[in-house]
Amino acid sequence: MALRVAVQMDPLETINIAGDSTFAIMLGAQKRGHRLFHYAAEDLSWHDGRLWTMARPVMVQPVEGDHFRVEEPVLLDLGRDVDVVLMRQDPPFDLGYITATHLLERIQGETLVVNDPASVRNAPEKVWVLDFARYMPPTTLTRSLGVARKFLAEHGAMVVKPLHGNAGKAVFKVGADGANLAALIEMFNTAYREPHVVQAFVPEIAEGDKRIVLIDGEIAGAINRLPGEGEIRSNLAAGGSAVKTDLTDTEREICAALAPELKARGLLFVGIDVIGGKWLTEINVTSPTGIVAIDRFNGTDTPGMIWDAIEAKVQK
Repeated sequence: MALRVAVQMDPLETINIAGDSTFAIMLGAQKRGHRLFHYAAEDLSWHDGRLWTMARPVMVQPVEGDHFRVEEPVLLDLGRDVDVVLMRQDPPFDLGYITATHLLERIQGETLVVNDPASVRNAPEKVWVLDFARYMPPTTLTRSLGVARKFLAEHGAMVVKPLHGNAGKAVFKVGADGANLAALIEMFNTAYREPHVVQAFVPEIAEGDKRIVLIDGEIAGAINRLPGEGEIRSNLAAGGSAVKTDLTDTEREICAALAPELKARGLLFVGIDVIGGKWLTEINVTSPTGIVAIDRFNGTDTPGMIWDAIEAKVQK
């Protein structure tokens, strides 16, 4: 069954096709005969009780520098003219992102939106994970220097990062002596209105930060991301490198604990981050990445798994 698929994502001109998960999913769609349209979140319009967008019909190919061809834009009623919307633009998880989830929520029941927009809005990666605090390193959300100092006294070296950050941006380690903690909290409070993540530093980060991908609650694969030299950040976008890995018993237990909630919330494509084989730090639901490296190491077809799950839901 050929599907009409609208992909809400960043400009195609800017992506790195060698590792971009959305591009891999689009290639997988084309192999199955699905028709693709591309648009940006800011292109959404609500008019006369319907959700519209100007979208470009697009074809993609794995050719660096010549990886897409577009046709003239067409006006689409996202509730009637397409079967699936893939919400795949990268954070920041700002008001524009949140507004897009509210608008896409209005076509639920007509068009399958992946991931479910209401669940994406209600499950920020560094907030929803608190529901599974039993698997997390000690963590506090705060803007208070006093609370941060208390946390440091209790746990020693720690990491401070933005609550809605992504790709390893603005992640700082503070040593047990607390040097520069006051200045750091001051800077974060100036830059962000929301609380910040204060988390015990996990020395096992030197051995990598595992990205585990789940498709409709089932484990699809994993990679271990190693920090670059002199770094604590293992994100591939921050200079980390990917290596093949297996899952520990505790990691499988974490995935099993998450699975029912992911299915219930319509979170079909999710990436979780685990350090040291046991410390869950994030549940990524907005625009998870890592499937290209997973498939390269394991010989798997994660885009195929994603489309199997989508097609099964569309046919219900």
